[in-house]
Amino acid sequence: MTTAAPLTLTKDMGPADLDGVTKMGIGASWDATTGGSGGLMGFARKVRGTDLDAFAVLMAGSEPVRLAGLDIIDPLQNGAVTHSGDDQTGHGDGDDELIEVTFDRIPPHVTSIVFVCAAFKRGSDFKKAANVSFKVYDSTGGSSALVADIWPSLLGSGNAVAVAKAYRAGGAWKLEVVNERGTVRQGDTDSLLRFAVGK
Repeated sequence: MTTAAPLTLTKDMGPADLDGVTKMGIGASWDATTGGSGGLMGFARKVRGTDLDAFAVLMAGSEPVRLAGLDIIDPLQNGAVTHSGDDQTGHGDGDDELIEVTFDRIPPHVTSIVFVCAAFKRGSDFKKAANVSFKVYDSTGGSSALVADIWPSLLGSGNAVAVAKAYRAGGAWKLEVVNERGTVRQGDTDSLLRFAVGK
């Protein structure tokens, strides 16, 4: 029995309705690469891996009010938005970092959630990561089903990408692909938040 491949979401498709989805996951995955270096140096880079970081920035209108990522795994302290924790290598199968959102627990003044992936820590670099992808899961009812994926463009510069945004539309939520590259100052949370504002 074959399983249908997940839909690849693109910016051109416009917002997707999340009707009936009460819990959604966004998983970030990447593979270590040599970063173009051959020989022993390239081998060492690949073995060591590379460190990307996934974040969820909770917005109240145009103001960022909470951040999930790194060591902040439950910023609302009610399980509404949870982060799996900081993966520092990209080694292994499956998602390296996972953010889950339970929509009915989100406070009403939170109007959107911006999902960002960045080479945030000093010394990390997007060029040392390959096959970066973001998977979208429907976790309604307690079991996670992969329903879509998002592939960031290989073009552009900067050490951060705004991947997608979930936002309120009346009494429901929608998800749209943002897929915009930019630069944040490594280790600077304020810079990361400013990057997410307006996405």
